[in-house]
Amino acid sequence: MRCKRLGIGAALAAGTLAAGLALAPGAAAVVPQSATIIADCGTYGGGEATLTATQTGTSATITLSSSEITAPLALDADSIASTLTMVKASGGTTAFTGTKNPAMAAGDGVSVGPLTGTVAPGDSLEAFGGSLQMVIFGFITVTCTAEEAQSPGPFVFE
Repeated sequence: MRCKRLGIGAALAAGTLAAGLALAPGAAAVVPQSATIIADCGTYGGGEATLTATQTGTSATITLSSSEITAPLALDADSIASTLTMVKASGGTTAFTGTKNPAMAAGDGVSVGPLTGTVAPGDSLEAFGGSLQMVIFGFITVTCTAEEAQSPGPFVFE
């Protein structure tokens, strides 16, 4: 009799846990999770770059990495102050900011982020029409702009 009660209790506990997990709200998602742009960084060059986005609630991050856009000189980790401005389909812009970057030797591909910003459900954000501004050593400013719409399309946040 005692074994039956333990078995029934365990089954009820497992069922309750499964029902709770099924009803728990899911993590917010952004689609697509990555997109490609062709960036023009003026006298600092340019080329293809990948934007990777994540979302948790109203907080989102975007990381930019490129093997074609290169560091003009050696840079320490977390030494670039970056602002990525994305254009909203509904009008206006959303800024993603931060000072995260790996250490880079002169000529290495550039990587900045994760840059953080705030999004609302349904926000559709596009790099084309916006910019990435990187301030190096507090006085060298590099501004990159997308030459065309990002592919496969804008980031849409839940």
